[in-house]
Amino acid sequence: MKSPWFPLLLALVALSLLAGLGMRQPSPPDEPRFVLAARQMVETGQWLLPHRGSELYAEKPPTFMWIQAATYKLVGDWNLAFLLPSLLSALLTLWLTWDLARRLWNRQVARYAVLGLFVIVQFGLMAKRAQIDMVLVGMTTLSLWALLRHLLLGPDWKLLALGAFAAGLGTVTKGVGFLPLLVLLPWLAWRWRHPAAAGPGRSWNWWLILPLFVAGAAVWLAPLGIALLRNPDPHLQGYAHELLFKQTGTRYANAWHHHKPAWYYLQVMATLWLPGSLLLPWLLPAWWRRLRRADPRYVLLLGWALLVLLFFSASPGKREVYILPMLPALAVAAAPLLAGLLRRTGVRRVLLLYVLLLAAATLAIGYGALHGDGWAQQHAARRAIDAWVLPRVGAWLLGFGIAALALVAWLRLRRAGLAVVLASVLLWAMYGVGLMPALDPYSSASAVMDKVRQRIGDAELGMVAWREQNLLQTHPQALDFGFKRPVAEQWEQAARWVAAAPSHRWLFVRDTAMTPCADRAQVIDIGSANRNNWQLLPGTALDTACVARSHGGVADVAPADADEED
Repeated sequence: MKSPWFPLLLALVALSLLAGLGMRQPSPPDEPRFVLAARQMVETGQWLLPHRGSELYAEKPPTFMWIQAATYKLVGDWNLAFLLPSLLSALLTLWLTWDLARRLWNRQVARYAVLGLFVIVQFGLMAKRAQIDMVLVGMTTLSLWALLRHLLLGPDWKLLALGAFAAGLGTVTKGVGFLPLLVLLPWLAWRWRHPAAAGPGRSWNWWLILPLFVAGAAVWLAPLGIALLRNPDPHLQGYAHELLFKQTGTRYANAWHHHKPAWYYLQVMATLWLPGSLLLPWLLPAWWRRLRRADPRYVLLLGWALLVLLFFSASPGKREVYILPMLPALAVAAAPLLAGLLRRTGVRRVLLLYVLLLAAATLAIGYGALHGDGWAQQHAARRAIDAWVLPRVGAWLLGFGIAALALVAWLRLRRAGLAVVLASVLLWAMYGVGLMPALDPYSSASAVMDKVRQRIGDAELGMVAWREQNLLQTHPQALDFGFKRPVAEQWEQAARWVAAAPSHRWLFVRDTAMTPCADRAQVIDIGSANRNNWQLLPGTALDTACVARSHGGVADVAPADADEED
């Protein structure tokens, strides 16, 4: 790759990741709950313990929500603030990948590393979403970058300290942030086989790892510990116990959902890691040859990635985002080989075929959406998407497909690698500026909540069996009666609230949770969002005495788990 073109490609990469910023609102599975908690931090000034409505949110540490709330304080717009942490983390990860490859090899290899990481589908997708995982990847990559520089290019004990601190900070962002420290295991194995090799040896400075890791984790654990010592509130004690034990150790060793087979992540790599996974038939033998030569760069990069894969594969609970931290290390390990691979006709054919299939798929889906075929209409109906939106979505997909075909015709087989990069630029620009804004009213639930506001006017709203995106879209924020609390108990509290002013209070309820104590003739079907049907109940249509006698009177409808996708 010629260096004069590289700055232009980097600018296009950054612009494609930036495209669409501020043009949509939070949408499931994870975004609304994090923004809901961050918004409540800003509004109440209570930052230590995140809340989901009226309940403590104990599934994740508050670090990511702190970042979102702090970003909002800087920019003053939630539609910008909620996505900025992921975007900045993605850009940081790309820079760290470039810098590490440059230091371990050279600038040409670094260019292949950063572009190779960018074109991976999962990386771009997570960079465009406000989930914890992209911020976690930024922290784990920072830690690994510092540790590898110390182990392979050092000794540099300041970098060791930085790596340990970043791992601790990552751990209180999401529990697996300690994973970069596993790189010490392949390094120790390599040092045992090569005791005379240059690099950090025995020194008391190794003891920096533990206190600096603890210092990183103390960003959150220290104020939590102080709060626990000062406040005997059982709710606070329960919050700490669930987060520190159930949501970490129990979740890993005895997961209660997302059960997948041991080979699940091979499927993730084959699909979400396209087009990089297409090169594995050439990369794996090349990596093996370098491992046999005991090149420490490959031993540490690939050894660490394998340990991460084994770590997550050993747990019965698996999600595709868990192995995302591996990608930067694998991009660095693949980069020295890419220049040679791209000279192979077979590799270029595979990559060009990938762009062609991507174009063909978007053309087919776009044509169906534009002309309203049966599949597109059925999918839109399931998501309660208005028919007039389909042509808009179809036009964007058709535009991308045509542009991708033009890239193939222009660059042809000789520049298949460049075609992949530019197709990825177009894909994420189209996704950010076209698709997500078009679908936003439906994915964010703002469309159905707009109907609620129009129907109830200035009356008060309470929510039963709700989802985070519904509560987030209420202005001013509606009253809730718990999220994980059994629905029957929510109805008891809702009835007491309604009884105080029945003519001025309404309830927003999932249809499957509607109480038999309601006058069905007055129940209003207000719309669907995120594959749930929602109803409005006027306060005057609820027999509050019936609710009190029956203690809620409904079978419990458990809300979706905090990490379950819509």
